Amino acid sequence: MRTDAFFYDGPALLCDGVRLADIAASEGTPAYVYSAAAIERAYRDLDGAFGDYPHRLHYALKANSTLGIVRQLQRLGSGADVNSVGELEVALRAGFGPADIVFTGVGKREDEIQRAVALGVHAINAESPGEIARIREAAARHGGTARVAIRVNPDVDAGSHPNITTGLATSRFGMPVDAAEALCREVAGRDGLRLVGLHAHIGSQMCSVEPIRKAAQTLVALAGRLRAGGVPIDHVDLGGGLGIPYDDGTCVAVADYAATVRSVVEPSGLRLLLEPGRAIVAASGVLLTRVIDIKTFPNGLRFAIVDAGMTELLRPALYGAYHRIEPVSRRAGAEEPFEIVGPLCETSDTYGKRRPMPPIAVGDVLAVRDAGAYGSVMASNYNRRLLAPELLVESGAWRTIRRRQTLDHLLALEP
Repeated sequence: MRTDAFFYDGPALLCDGVRLADIAASEGTPAYVYSAAAIERAYRDLDGAFGDYPHRLHYALKANSTLGIVRQLQRLGSGADVNSVGELEVALRAGFGPADIVFTGVGKREDEIQRAVALGVHAINAESPGEIARIREAAARHGGTARVAIRVNPDVDAGSHPNITTGLATSRFGMPVDAAEALCREVAGRDGLRLVGLHAHIGSQMCSVEPIRKAAQTLVALAGRLRAGGVPIDHVDLGGGLGIPYDDGTCVAVADYAATVRSVVEPSGLRLLLEPGRAIVAASGVLLTRVIDIKTFPNGLRFAIVDAGMTELLRPALYGAYHRIEPVSRRAGAEEPFEIVGPLCETSDTYGKRRPMPPIAVGDVLAVRDAGAYGSVMASNYNRRLLAPELLVESGAWRTIRRRQTLDHLLALEP
């Protein structure tokens, strides 16, 4: 059975049997294309890897919060992890109930806390004593009890890019273990608050199990000390961060990830929460972009300038991230190295350097792979560029899950 949603049939690149060239001809470029089957497969593989151990996946909307994608995850049985009141409202519109939602985030505004408390979400992952105080004030205002988990900073290096490493002692996220333990004991005795768990998220795009093991061991040990002292803990939440092999290399296999986590958590008997995002949606999507110019310099550099840029996929400019790039209609001929660059007046607006490509020409459409996570959700209107549409392929056809933005949409808030 084919496991990659995107594959060549002769010279044509397909998404679950649908020609990407046909989508580009109909919908224009730039455009994001997702495979519904790939999303379902990734979710079920990850969920199934934990077997019968009590657990729940809470899909991280920060990876891709397009309503059509979030609705699919809700139908599959996922919970939701949100980082803002905007993501919270999207989750509700997608059909998640408050009990399905955990609210994470290092800087929750008062209105966000008020909304989460009023709804009664499954857990607010609290970052500090100050945030706990604000949550308690909101609970008093609403006459209820807020469910909170304390975010722990375990001082573990995720081994990924510094910009997406969040579990070091120098990071602003969570609290050091000793301080978190003291806060848990305080929270357990306060009216208006119910301490339900411990939370840690040490970073993103992790391709080794060792950081995951260390973070899990820290949380389980802390939970054990708290429970021994009479402080009840219902769950540990290990966040997300499981990486994918963007460069056709290897990353942590889902089975190894689950086995590592289970080996640490299972002896405690604690319920397990996880917040995957990238691992579920990244490989499900491509960004289609058209070659609008080719420039050859005397030094031998060849530039293929495309109509998508850092406004559609920021990761290469922000992190130096690698994404595979392939023509949707492959020509025969020897490969030559190309600089694949965007149209913006920024040197960092580059998708790939010295990429071996088969013969390409102006008008050709390229597919930037693994754009399902942190593509559309990080897009911007820089240079007054219009947001690209998003198409979902399912059952042998595609449908629009977000229309292409128009200039009227863009200017609607400007009197």
